Parts: sequence; structure tokens; C-alpha cells
Amino acid sequence: MLIVEDETELSDLLSAAFAEAGWRPFVAGDGHSAVRLARGCEPHAVVLDRMLPDSDGLHVLRRLRDHNAQLPVLLLTARDALPDRLEGLSAGADDYVTKPFSLEEVILRLRALLRRSGADNGAPPAREPVRALGDLTLSERSREVRRGGTPVTLTAKEFDLLWFLMGSPRQVFSKAQLLDHVWNSSFDGEGNLVEVYIYSLRSKIDKGRAPMIHTVRGVGYVIRPAASEAPC
Repeated sequence: MLIVEDETELSDLLSAAFAEAGWRPFVAGDGHSAVRLARGCEPHAVVLDRMLPDSDGLHVLRRLRDHNAQLPVLLLTARDALPDRLEGLSAGADDYVTKPFSLEEVILRLRALLRRSGADNGAPPAREPVRALGDLTLSERSREVRRGGTPVTLTAKEFDLLWFLMGSPRQVFSKAQLLDHVWNSSFDGEGNLVEVYIYSLRSKIDKGRAPMIHTVRGVGYVIRPAASEAPC
């Protein structure tokens, strides 16, 4: 599922909702990146913001259609006037939602588009809890971890720590908070335990790639999308 949205907070919300629905989200913050990602990842559908920093969303829509005429596209727009809605549909959008919108509505509309396109053969999406951030994905039930499509082997506690961090990307957690939530332990001189596990996670998740797990000096640790990463 390709999300084309330059507002980071909104794209993060959509990514989390899509991962929970069983879809693998990819995010592009501008039109150029969206076209590149669509050609490289071949998404099942696209959620496209009408207003992008480098181009009009309708121009991006036409370029997507040139590559795949059948690709379902849901347009996000703050313009709710009838002429604007008609313009988006005339340009090739399959459906649209106006901002602000509910995540539930977006999910339902996308499912309808996927059913009509035959992408899911009418079957509901996978229900396994999944968390995704950039090119990093975690599946809770199978406890599988992949970065850029490559499997990453973690211990049980490493997975628990990463799963917790992925639940709130960009939020900084102190050692005490991590001990409390992941180890159910109080901060009683056990800060080194967190450091050891963070170091181990970095060696497996970030090795040879742009880092995602960061230290905020004097505060704690945070996970966020890599500054530069492969699109698929």
C-alpha cells in the first residue's frame, strides 16, 4: 500500500492503521518519490494527497496511471467543493476522502477498491498484528522481522523491545520506561541491561544500513524511519 503524503504525522497514522489491517505500507513524501516507489514496489493501491510539495497530486496521479492504468487510487483532499471533487475523479482517481477524515473510513474505502480491482479476490486482509516503519516490518504472531525484505533473527527479548519501540515511532523512551514496559522491572541500577539490548538490536537492525534506532543523550532511545533507505 503506497501512501503519498508530506505531512509526517498523518503518514505515520496511516502507516500504523494499514499495518494493523494487514497491509504493508510504503511512504512517499513527494510526487517524484511516489512515482519511483510505485514503479519499484508495485503497490496494490495508492492513497494520494492532492497537495504535494513538488507537484499537484493530479499530475502524480496521471503519471501513476501511465505506468499502471488499473492501479486503485484513493485521493486525499482538503478541497471539498464539488468542482474539485469532480476534477479529481475526472483525472482518474477511483475514490476520494476529504480532510479531516477517519482512519476507519479510509480502510473501508480501500477495501472496497481492492475488491473491485480483484487485488484481494474479495478476501479480508491478513489479521496477524504487524508493525511497519520504513522498510522494517515485524509480525507479532510469527515473530518474523524483516528489513528491506531481508529476514533479521532476534532473540525473544530483543523482539519484545523492538515491538515496543515500533509501537510509538519518534517517541523517546527512557531506560526506566523500557525496563517497566519490556522487562516489567523497576529502574534499580539495571540501566546497563537496556544499553546491552539496544546495542544488540542496532547491530542486527541497523548493520550496513541507515540507522533507525537512536540515542537521545540524557533522555533515552527512539526509533524513527531511516534518513535514507531502499524503497522496497
